[in-house]
Amino acid sequence: MTTTDVAALPDPHIRPTLTVPEAGRILGLAKASAYEGVARGQIPAIRVGRRLLVPTAALRRMLQLDGPDDRPAA
Repeated sequence: MTTTDVAALPDPHIRPTLTVPEAGRILGLAKASAYEGVARGQIPAIRVGRRLLVPTAALRRMLQLDGPDDRPAA
């Protein structure tokens, strides 16, 4: 992951969720691959009505950008 990709990940307090395609772009995946990752449980997601959303905090933890207590890593 490049520095630019990490910078594209918003602060979870400002933007708590991302769409699956947005999360896929951050991870360098095509839209179909991102949805497949969600279906396999490899990308954390929640369902709100008919929408699938990726919690920003969970994605940051998955990428080890934040500690377990949701504070940005130093």
